[in-house]
Amino acid sequence: MATPYDQQIEEMLREYRRQRDQAVETRRRVGEVTASATAPRQAVKVTVGAQGEVNEIEFPTGAYRRMAPKELADALLDTIREARNKALQQVGEVVSADLPQGVTITDLLQGRVDPTAVLPEDPMMPAAVRDYVDHGRVDAQGDGPA
Repeated sequence: MATPYDQQIEEMLREYRRQRDQAVETRRRVGEVTASATAPRQAVKVTVGAQGEVNEIEFPTGAYRRMAPKELADALLDTIREARNKALQQVGEVVSADLPQGVTITDLLQGRVDPTAVLPEDPMMPAAVRDYVDHGRVDAQGDGPA
């Protein structure tokens, strides 16, 4: 016979599984993020992944041939930066629903928000489970601590 305590544990496990599945799906969606940027005059095109890693560098036109080395280097760095910013924005859109209101992924990644500040101080759980965590085992009837 299932006790109310057993039912509460089952409900917590269902909620945990739901949150875990949601986290797996969010991770999958973040992993699929790519972003591209193209420099002026189409001298260079850069594609990056979700973590800003450079996946591809293309030279769509011959414009790079007419550029001084420093100019090409600057164009490449600026284009990488732009592509990374686009990727970060896309990742932010994927995870924004899971963040507290007013907190952005950019704030978290750039250290403007303490990551522990977005976590609840006390995880939500039924009173009976909280009582068990705080005081120990449950009595034989499942009504509370023994």
